[in-house]
Amino acid sequence: LSSYAGVSFGEPVWFKAGAQIFGDGGLNYLGNPSLVHAQNIVATLACQVILMGLVEGYRVNGGPAGEGLDSLYPGEAFDPLGLADDPDTFAELKVKELKNGRLAMFSCFGFFVQAIVTGKGPIANLTDHLADPATNNSFMYATKF
Repeated sequence: LSSYAGVSFGEPVWFKAGAQIFGDGGLNYLGNPSLVHAQNIVATLACQVILMGLVEGYRVNGGPAGEGLDSLYPGEAFDPLGLADDPDTFAELKVKELKNGRLAMFSCFGFFVQAIVTGKGPIANLTDHLADPATNNSFMYATKF
């Protein structure tokens, strides 16, 4: 974002941004210390686990967002388009959502591997490849090992 949109962040390389929490000053969200200022990864992880555990426990045990639902799947409480009215359609949409989530996780894994191999983010790799497709491709990096 810093090179394309002029937005400045503490660490412009996306796959190194999380390491800022281990620095001396900690991690300031959106570069502003007045917002959430994280200095300890263990405390941040503990807060995340506790807060998400409370919310999910409330939903699974029949809170307003979980009444009459299968405890493993979301739905029904927020359905402004009425997509869950038909049970067959709702079952199909659940499967589609799971497949979409798995595809997204696999795509993120591809971004991580690409960042490890090239040392650049996906936008930088795309611009390099578009500038010279014959040279900047996966075969160039496959021959270096």
